[in-house]
Amino acid sequence: MTEPMSNELPDPIDLDAHRARRDDDRPADETVGTLVPLSAGEVESMDTAYEIAIDDADDDPATGKVMVPVDTPGLPVPVADGQRLPIIPTHLRPENLRATTTRALARAGHVTAFHAVRSPWYATKVGWFASRGLTRLVGKQMRWWWVPNSVALEQKAADAGELKEWEKIHRQLKATRMWRGGVLALQNLGLLIAAPVLWNAAPAAGLVAAGVAGLAGLAHYGRPAGQTLVGTAVVAPRFRKLNSDVVLRAYYAAGLGKPDRADQEVRFGSPMSRDARDTGSQVVVDLPYGKGWSDVTGSREKIASGLDVHVNQVFLTPDKTSSRRHMLFVADRDPLAVAVGRTEMLDCKPRSIWEPVKLGKDERDSLVTLLLMWNSLLVGAQPRKGKTFFARLVALWAALDPYVKLIVADGKNSPDWLAFKKVAHRTVFGTHPNPNDDNPVEHLRAILDEVLAHIDRVNSILTTLPVTMCPDGKMTKELARDPRYPDLRVLVMVMEEFQVYFETEDQAVNKEIAAKLSRIQAVGPSAGVVIISSSQKPSGVGAGDVGRLFNRYRDNHSARFALKCGNRIVSEAVLGGDAYAEGFDASTLPVGDEYRGVGYLYGVTDNTPTVRSFLADAADADKILTAARKHREALGTLTGEAAGEDRERASRDVLADLLAVMGPDGRAHWDTLAGRLANQMPEQYDGTTPDAISAQARALGVPSVNVKRDGVVRKGVSADDIRSAMARRDAS
Repeated sequence: MTEPMSNELPDPIDLDAHRARRDDDRPADETVGTLVPLSAGEVESMDTAYEIAIDDADDDPATGKVMVPVDTPGLPVPVADGQRLPIIPTHLRPENLRATTTRALARAGHVTAFHAVRSPWYATKVGWFASRGLTRLVGKQMRWWWVPNSVALEQKAADAGELKEWEKIHRQLKATRMWRGGVLALQNLGLLIAAPVLWNAAPAAGLVAAGVAGLAGLAHYGRPAGQTLVGTAVVAPRFRKLNSDVVLRAYYAAGLGKPDRADQEVRFGSPMSRDARDTGSQVVVDLPYGKGWSDVTGSREKIASGLDVHVNQVFLTPDKTSSRRHMLFVADRDPLAVAVGRTEMLDCKPRSIWEPVKLGKDERDSLVTLLLMWNSLLVGAQPRKGKTFFARLVALWAALDPYVKLIVADGKNSPDWLAFKKVAHRTVFGTHPNPNDDNPVEHLRAILDEVLAHIDRVNSILTTLPVTMCPDGKMTKELARDPRYPDLRVLVMVMEEFQVYFETEDQAVNKEIAAKLSRIQAVGPSAGVVIISSSQKPSGVGAGDVGRLFNRYRDNHSARFALKCGNRIVSEAVLGGDAYAEGFDASTLPVGDEYRGVGYLYGVTDNTPTVRSFLADAADADKILTAARKHREALGTLTGEAAGEDRERASRDVLADLLAVMGPDGRAHWDTLAGRLANQMPEQYDGTTPDAISAQARALGVPSVNVKRDGVVRKGVSADDIRSAMARRDAS
C-alpha cells in the first residue's frame, strides 16, 4: 500500500495587493494557462502526493490560486498556451513502456512479498479484531435492550418528588425492555435455527464466503482506533507543497524584490509544474529590473530557507533570453544523496574515444557526458572525496578503446592505477625509486620526450594528407584506425597528482617537466593527445618559472571537475575564477559518504551540472582492464610496456642519472655511484666503472672531490656540484 503524506508550509505572506495590481495590468484577453484533465494512466504512474499552484490562476477569487493534488484523478493540471498533451501518455510510449512495466512489476512484486511474509501476523490480528468486534456488538445490543439513558430520567423524577412522572417513565421503560428483549430473543432463535440449516444445505463455497465476509465485518468493527490490519509496503516521502505565494515569499525574504513596489515585483515566466521525470517542481522566475544572475546565485541558501527545504534541493539555471530570468527547480528530496550506481562499462564491451564518456547523472537525473577528443580534463578535490575514482572512470573509457595509446603517470604511487599496466603503453609510479618503478622521474622525462615526438610525427603526417582525408587539419576517427598510418593513434595521458612532478628535489628537472607538460597541452589536442590531470593541491606549487608553468598547465585545461574542496581558493584554482562569479563553489558541496563522487563539471556546456558520478571500484577496474587487454590483443594494438617492450630512454643524461641514484645523499664515492648506476639502470650503465663515471662527470664540469663516508676518505662527488653543472648547461 502507498500512504501519501504531506507537510504543509506555513501560511504564505499576504500579497493580495500585489496580485490585484497584476490582475489590473493584465489584458482582458490574456490567459495564463489552459486546464486539461489528467488521464487515469498518468495518475496511476504517480506515487507521490504533491500540490501545485497554477501561477495567478483566477479560479478561486478568494486566493487567486488553484491547489492541484496530482495524485487525484480528473483534476486539472497547468500547461502553457498552445501546448498539446501527447496522444500516447509519456510513460506508455514504446521507448518508455519497458521501463514503466518493469517499474510496475517490481512495485507489485515488492508489495506482494511484503504482505506474504506478514500474512500469519495479519491472520492473528484478524482473529483478535473479530473477537473484539463480536464483544462490542453483543455489548451494544445489551445496552440497546437495557435502555441505559432511562436511569437518568427516573432519577430526575425521583429527585423532584414527582411520583406519577416516575411511575410513567418506569412503565414505559418496562414495556420498551419487554419489546426489545423479544426482538433479541427472536434474533437469537432465528440464528439457532438458521445456522444448522444453512450449514447442511448451503454450498461450501457460499459458507466460506459468508464466513469470510462476517469475519472481515467483525474485524473492521472491532479494529482499535488508529490501527490498521495491513501494514504499509511503500510509503511516499513527505513533500513540501509549493505555490506561487510560497515562491514569492522566498524571493522577497531573500531580498530579491519588494512586493509593495510595482517596479520591484518578482514575476513568473511560466506556470509552476512538475519536471519531466516527476522528481520536483519548477518554474521560470523573472527578477525585478536591476537584479540578475549573480544576485540570485548569492541568495540560494536564503531562497531555500524561504521555501523551507534544504539548500541541496534548490537548483538554479540561467536563461539565455535575459539576465534577470532563470529556472527555479525544487527537488522533492536531496538528489545529490541518491547514488547512481556502477558504470555500464562493466559490460566490458569496446568503447570509442570519439564518443562521449558517460560520467554520471545531474541533479535532474539527466545523463552527463564528456567528449574527451580535443579536450583536456582537470580533476581536483580534497583527499578521499572521489578524485581518483573519477579520473580512473574516465581513463577506463579510453582503455576500452583498443586503438588508444594510454600513458599513466601516478605521482602518489598508489595501488589505484597498477591494473592499468595491462593496457598502458607507458607507466610511471611515484617520484623516487620503488618496487613499481626504479627511476620514475627519469622515466617521466623520457615519456614526455616520446609524447612530443609523437605530436611532431602526427602533425608531419597530417600536413601531407589531402583535404578529403583530413578536412580540418586534425586527426579523424578513420585516420586513427587506419592501419596504413600506425602513428596516427589517439594518445591519452593520465597525470595523477601531477603537482608532485613540479616539486622534485631538482629545480632544473622541475623546470624541464613543467615546460614539456605545458607544451604538450598547448599543441597536443590537435594531434589527438588527451590529458587527464588530477590534483589535491592545484595551487601554490613551485616558484619562479616552475610556478608560472604550473599555473599555465593547470589553467589551460578546457574541462574542469571539482569535487569537495577545502576552501574557496582551492575551488577557484580547479574551476577558475569565473566559476565562482557564476555561483559555483566546490567548497560548499555537501559532506558525507553519500556525497562522494559529487562535483561540478565546468567548461563543457553553457550549464554547469552537479554530477553524481558512476562508480568503478578497484575490482571493477581490474575486470574492465582485463577485457580491454583482450580487445587489444585481438586487434593487435597492444603496444609499449603492456606488450612486453623494454622501456627505452630518449637519451643518456649522466648528470641527471648521478643525481637520481644519489637520492638523499649529499655526497657519494665514485665506486658507490657506479654500482648504483649498474644496478638501477643496467640498460645504460651495465659494466660501467668508477673511473669511467668520474671521467664523464668531470668532462661535464663536475669536480671530483674528497668524500668522507663511514670513516673512509675517497674521491667522489657532491650533489650541489652536479646541480650547478646542470644549471650551467641549461643556461647555455
